[in-house]
Amino acid sequence: MQRLIQGFQQFRSVSFPHKRELFEKLAAAQHPHSMIITCADSRVVPEVFIESEPGELFVCRNVGNIVPPYAQFTGGVSAAIEYAVAVLGVANIVVCGHSDCGAMKATLKPAAVDALPAVSAWLRHAHVAKQVVDTNYHFEDPAQTLCKLTEENVVAQLDHLRTHPSVAARIAGGQLGLHGWVYDIEAGTIKAYCSQRRHFVPLEEVMADSAGWPSATPPARLHNTVEELQ
Repeated sequence: MQRLIQGFQQFRSVSFPHKRELFEKLAAAQHPHSMIITCADSRVVPEVFIESEPGELFVCRNVGNIVPPYAQFTGGVSAAIEYAVAVLGVANIVVCGHSDCGAMKATLKPAAVDALPAVSAWLRHAHVAKQVVDTNYHFEDPAQTLCKLTEENVVAQLDHLRTHPSVAARIAGGQLGLHGWVYDIEAGTIKAYCSQRRHFVPLEEVMADSAGWPSATPPARLHNTVEELQ
């Protein structure tokens, strides 16, 4: 606990004064350009590896960067997605997996979480990725299997995202872009899913082939009254 208090004191005395104007502006409203759905792993901090400022990203973190299909489960993740798209009007949603993911290790070996019923039930949303890997890939090296599962899980969660009504509507209108990333903790690199090539490539290659990021026109919000929720 002492470490938390010391960290706040450092922020209050050093960081906050330098960004006082920014925080004063953010006090009344937020206008993030993108939503990032990533893992709750303490080593994965998108605000750090993207070097974003407060107010730029709407971040949703959970075990395994999971997005349950809309019809099956309408909990906190679904609510965050709906709010980000319909109220905040984000132009992009990024599903970001990462190297050495404990959730993906547990997906490969479900018995490891038998004593954790909530975790076990949650990770069922990643079973489609495991089925894809089991059916189509056969690696000698377990590390390669884990890497491929991590990638396929990101692709699976992107598919789940498209089942959400608010997301489907904005995609159809060309107002929302979906992106899949895998962040390598040790190397400090990102691989992005390239839909044309149907596999993951260095982020720089994807950016070279695109007009940039954010890639979609920010959508109009559903009603004027939702501005009060920002």
